[in-house]
Amino acid sequence: MSQMPLFESSSETVLADDELGRVAYTPGFLAADQAEAWFAELRNGVPWQTQRRRMYDRDVDVPRLQAHFRLDEDDVPEAIRVAAGKVAGFTGVPFTSAGLNFYRDGRDSVAPHNDHLDEIVHGFPIALLSFGATRRMTIRAKPPARRVLHVDLAAGSLLVMSYETQLRYTHGIPKTNDSVGPRISVAFRVRPADDTGARSRFYR
Repeated sequence: MSQMPLFESSSETVLADDELGRVAYTPGFLAADQAEAWFAELRNGVPWQTQRRRMYDRDVDVPRLQAHFRLDEDDVPEAIRVAAGKVAGFTGVPFTSAGLNFYRDGRDSVAPHNDHLDEIVHGFPIALLSFGATRRMTIRAKPPARRVLHVDLAAGSLLVMSYETQLRYTHGIPKTNDSVGPRISVAFRVRPADDTGARSRFYR
């Protein structure tokens, strides 16, 4: 088991890079004041939605609020539009969508999962930008010996997972009994309906 501490540096740290996939974490990708301002803009300006899913023969609320934007639409918040440009410039990936999660407190979470492969274009990574309170993500390999990474996702940080990680890892944000404030994550993806001619220079 390996654990990722918080950083004050803006340099990229590669957590995994082998046949299972590539995972890299960049703390301080955004300046602290910019991350704080964008958190407030998204918290107050996004039309957050509560979703329900069927589990164990009953419908339950998804334990977080959600929103989604296609980056070519007119209603994309300015913070998302500018952030997408910064992330695209860093990764070389022409992202086309942004999926947002709003974790209101430690009771909100997302269960271990991988992205549905029919909803992302082969060869493109997923880039996760964090705002607000720090929350821990657990990334667990599916094959033996079940490598586990724990990453504390701080405000303004960027986590990039290659396409291959969605085949060979799960990732999730577990619940916590610690007193934590609200957090917003923005996951940038390339969706299948878009032009797939370009590929990332880093995450093929």
